[in-house]
Amino acid sequence: MKSGYSFRPRLWGFALAVAGCAAGIALGNWQAGRAAEKRLAAASQKQLSLRGEFLERYTVLLDNKVNRGRPGYHVVQPLRLADGRHVLVNRGWIAAPAHREQLPHIRTPSGEHAIEGRVLEHFPRAYQPADARPEGRVWQNVEVTTFAAWSGLALEPYVLEQHSPFPDGLARNWPAPDSGAATNESYALQWYTLAGLSVVLFVALSIRRAPPAA
Repeated sequence: MKSGYSFRPRLWGFALAVAGCAAGIALGNWQAGRAAEKRLAAASQKQLSLRGEFLERYTVLLDNKVNRGRPGYHVVQPLRLADGRHVLVNRGWIAAPAHREQLPHIRTPSGEHAIEGRVLEHFPRAYQPADARPEGRVWQNVEVTTFAAWSGLALEPYVLEQHSPFPDGLARNWPAPDSGAATNESYALQWYTLAGLSVVLFVALSIRRAPPAA
């Protein structure tokens, strides 16, 4: 008497494999498409050159900003353009003093200056309670609408990350923009793996021992 194995797929197994494979490929393609869109958006970020005067009296410090292992702040000021418009500018990083209650001295050269940088929809956001309100000069987050209400200035609906040199001693070694594409690519790989696993499991579960031959 001899026994062996044969490929005998079950209908329910076939249906599950098709559904799992189709879903994995579809979702993987979607995540891969999102990654491509984000990389394209990051590559096409707009650079802008403006000329105006920084308004030192409206200086705000963005808290908890680290540069090369040192704690500090990002210096945010509005730039008043010649036509009367105002643009919020992240001028750069400054180290925090040794004592928390002290604030750093910030140099703001007077007069009009040419400023170049990258246009952003908003400043990077840190977690804070929903009902938190900015107090003093040190803020956890800076939103254009919140800053406009606090300062009374009409602001343009974007912010500028300053890249051009300026005689102020601030550090502007900004990290490369993170498009988030790597996360989507990781998700895409996971979905494609699921599609392949569905096929492998279908084949494995469809191989069954044949009844012994007389």
